[in-house]
Amino acid sequence: MNVLLSAAFVLCWSSGFIGAKLGAGSASAVTVLMWRFLPLTVVLIAVALTVTRAAWRGLAARDVARQAVIGALSQSGYLLTVYYAIQLGVSTGTTALVDGVQPLVAGALAGPLLHQYVSRGQWLGLGLGAAGVAVVTLADASAAGGVAPWAYAVPFAGMLSLVAATFLEGRSRTRVAPSVSLTVHCATSTVVFTALAVGTGSAVPPAEASFWVAIAWLVALSTFGGYGLYWLILRRSGVTAVNTLMFLMAPVTAVWGALMFGEPFGPRTALGLALGLAAVVVVRRGERGGQRPYAGGGREGPRGAVSGGPVRSGRATGRRPLPAGPRPDRPRAAPPS
Repeated sequence: MNVLLSAAFVLCWSSGFIGAKLGAGSASAVTVLMWRFLPLTVVLIAVALTVTRAAWRGLAARDVARQAVIGALSQSGYLLTVYYAIQLGVSTGTTALVDGVQPLVAGALAGPLLHQYVSRGQWLGLGLGAAGVAVVTLADASAAGGVAPWAYAVPFAGMLSLVAATFLEGRSRTRVAPSVSLTVHCATSTVVFTALAVGTGSAVPPAEASFWVAIAWLVALSTFGGYGLYWLILRRSGVTAVNTLMFLMAPVTAVWGALMFGEPFGPRTALGLALGLAAVVVVRRGERGGQRPYAGGGREGPRGAVSGGPVRSGRATGRRPLPAGPRPDRPRAAPPS
């Protein structure tokens, strides 16, 4: 099941870059994003008032506000930079490759922020993934023409925004059902993108059928598929597992963009793909080899909401060992409905 979820996540998340390219041909970034989230939010609010009402019980106003901030970072900030970069002419593969830097940033910060320490084997995997990202980035950038050099820096802001959202969620003491978080995140993005579209005079959608095809693509595959699976896998397997899969986004998107839009794909891109796959294998092995008994009892407990892989011993790190499962002093909400 984890393999199927991981494969679905990689494909759905990568589809977001392809959908952004489809939409960029007929409208501005803020127009596409406004109409991606506006109808979706209406549906999600209707579902929240009827089908998933129980999931909202017991949530405090500060829990909802925290989710709104997470949504502003992980959706609004991240997507706006990705779409804008593609609108500026940066290829889908290159945009995804810049996004691939996220695992190194998250891995470096996991220790001081979440007290989840990455093993040496996992760092080796992260290093392989970074090498793959660098190889494919250089290949795509060298083949692109007519794109301002500063445009390649735009996706970095979105990557940092997504990293911030990941750790903000990781430090939350209240578990929120995926249906609730998705609704709050999309509602927040709707407010942000509608305000931007209205303020720039870009709220009216174009009449082209291709625009609405791109919107349907983004809602079905990217939002429900990619974004939903991102948080599901984050809670089931942890920060390191999610960020390792992020290494696969760049080569998959590069292949997809080459087939669909004729974007360049050569030997260096293939080498990057191989390094990304090797990174996933190395990190997955490190996770399986590093599991240890749950400190709360005599058997291995469930993994924490944002467990970042094996917890290293206090002897190696100089800190008291932490349990592999949820912390005893951290309140847990009811399972997602």
